Amino acid sequence: MYAILDIETTGGKYNEEGITEIAIHKFDGHKVVDTFISLVNPEKDIKPFVVNLTGINNKMLRTAPKFHEVAKRIVEITQDAVIVAHNAQFDYRILRTEFRRLGYNYQRKTLCTVDLSKTLLPDAESYSLGKLVRSLGIPVTDRHRANGDALATIKLFQLLLAKDSEKIIIQDVIRKEAHGELSEKQLDIVQSMPNETGVFYMHNKDGDIVYLRRSTDIKKRVNQLFTKSGDRSRKLVKETKKVTFERTGSELVAVLKEHQELLKNKPKYNSSPKKRMFSHTLCSSTNESGYIELRAVPLSDCKELNSVFNGVFSAKNHLHKITKEYKLCDKLNGMSEARKNCAAYDTNECNGACIQKEVPETYNLRVEEALAKYTLKGKDVLLIDKGRKIGENSVILIKKGSLVGLGYYDLNHQINNMPILETLITPMNGTANANFIIESYLRKKKVSKIIELNSTN
Repeated sequence: MYAILDIETTGGKYNEEGITEIAIHKFDGHKVVDTFISLVNPEKDIKPFVVNLTGINNKMLRTAPKFHEVAKRIVEITQDAVIVAHNAQFDYRILRTEFRRLGYNYQRKTLCTVDLSKTLLPDAESYSLGKLVRSLGIPVTDRHRANGDALATIKLFQLLLAKDSEKIIIQDVIRKEAHGELSEKQLDIVQSMPNETGVFYMHNKDGDIVYLRRSTDIKKRVNQLFTKSGDRSRKLVKETKKVTFERTGSELVAVLKEHQELLKNKPKYNSSPKKRMFSHTLCSSTNESGYIELRAVPLSDCKELNSVFNGVFSAKNHLHKITKEYKLCDKLNGMSEARKNCAAYDTNECNGACIQKEVPETYNLRVEEALAKYTLKGKDVLLIDKGRKIGENSVILIKKGSLVGLGYYDLNHQINNMPILETLITPMNGTANANFIIESYLRKKKVSKIIELNSTN
């Protein structure tokens, strides 16, 4: 017996969503034998993008039953049934979260029509419910409403059952290892995790760290690990007896801590960090006319490294970025093979260095500024970012272009006084890989503030 369902939610933070509508059809493999459809008052506001998507608004739900009023009916209609849903892990997680708030440990086996479709319909262009059923000629009404999507899922599931000619695929996909189901202890662990940025550590019975990882949402990531399929994941979950975490506030601090602690602890379920995380650089050379030219090349092809990258595509993308940002020349930087001026000159995005309209001294100054902006080379700076709580900031200390350490402060005078600052800093290894992590992060994202050290004294 199957319980084919769909749930609409308020949207919002992971594990804090509320149910706004639920539709469940009990299906015996041939026909629907029972149905439950209801709006649900989530006792919290619906996110505006969800209102636009579903058409369900706060006013509609004021008189709807609350979850505790429909919980018994949900238990009854799904009793002795396998839950079937499109992206079943999401719907099942939402149900379990709601029941847990009532103090009830709700457990069912689950079957995901996304997983089934990928196995039985390998040539489909998309596995989103709307696009998939349309490609199969299955009519769907009330898209993004619980009953409309549930009815479409029934028809899709019937088609998949028919395609399962050997009658073994469904048995394999059903989560025999309780994939998607957490024990009471694991649920307690997940509940104790914060929806915050930091690093978490999974420990075995002896307290040893067997896995660690950074995340911008620790609770979400731990929950995903506990419900992930695969032999390695199951072994990790089985071996994990406790999970601890450290908030960092700053994502960059989390990335650095993860890197340093992987090297120190060498957890058995983490992949070993690469000895060198970067392979390419932007190499500069001066042509016969006196203009600096830049090229994305392997490290071995350049004597003096500027910014470094983990591949040629990353290096070339950055070269495109600074060329546009600093009005450098596409032709000089190898991105144009024009015989005369580059196309950017015609659109006033190049000042004409390609045809010597701009003097080399002026052009080269901008090249050097562009290279200096995105590198730590030779710099003494503080990187200021989010702290672990309101009123606190994180600080990363860079001296002579190398990472010294990181810490947290509450008051500005703590970073304006170097002896005090150094007492707040936890030393870290200023390796080439650590510098690469910081530089690559700053190329893509921003910290709250970058302070030149000489301006703090």
